Amino acid sequence: MALEIGKYNTLKVVKPVDFGWYLDGGDGKEILLPTRYIPKNKSVGDEMEVFVYNDNEGRLIATTAKPYGTVGEFCRLKVKEISSNGAFLDWGIMKDLLVPFREQKTEMKVGNYYLVYIYLDYITRRIAASTRLDKFLDNVPPEYQRNQEVDIIIADRTDLGYKVIINNLHWGLLYHNEVFKPLKTGEKHKGYIKDVREDDKIDVSLYPLGYDKNEFIENQILEVLKQNNGFLPVNDKTDAEQIYALFACSKKSFKQAIGGLYKKRLIRIEENGITLL
Repeated sequence: MALEIGKYNTLKVVKPVDFGWYLDGGDGKEILLPTRYIPKNKSVGDEMEVFVYNDNEGRLIATTAKPYGTVGEFCRLKVKEISSNGAFLDWGIMKDLLVPFREQKTEMKVGNYYLVYIYLDYITRRIAASTRLDKFLDNVPPEYQRNQEVDIIIADRTDLGYKVIINNLHWGLLYHNEVFKPLKTGEKHKGYIKDVREDDKIDVSLYPLGYDKNEFIENQILEVLKQNNGFLPVNDKTDAEQIYALFACSKKSFKQAIGGLYKKRLIRIEENGITLL
């Protein structure tokens, strides 16, 4: 199998040197695994999984450390430094990840987090990242079935809801009135296809179609009650803002849920809150 730069590869240990091990990268390539990453249970001739990337000199190097993302993935990373070449992101390994100025949709600032796409520059053969996400999405026709389970990444909040990335391939939309928990940019979730419209726009849901949303909120309330020794100082008279902060749902949905739990004799509704039975 050909070596994949910016991804995990299973490589054989070829020989030890004073500063590490050389691994067989194929086609006569030997890739250094520095001493600090050598595992105790491996020896010459063994195979091991490593992440392969370029060092600051452009040479291929291997590590057993886990980067926050690999080539072909979207992930949310923090800017560590701005240089004359662009913005450098904390990648979770010894080397930082460059976002060239031409790949910045807006000016990036130190300390801020950004959702980026990690790619291999086929001219320089180096790994870089981009915040210009549109050019990496919707490049193939969407072929999804209604209620199909997919992987989604929360990308941005809009007036309608949340823009999400579906299976690292397409943009999708998750509507506000179907979200019952807090969501943050970069979070990864399972989603379900609601509709692929004639213009190829895709609507998604966090829950399988036909899922009982009241039951979901009821389970949320029970879980929070258990985490708080069976009592919460909230009831149907509590402010909507406080309810949303606790359960990420509307006051109307909360009242329906505690009514359902009361009828099932799972909680007691009191003057100063609700108690788990």
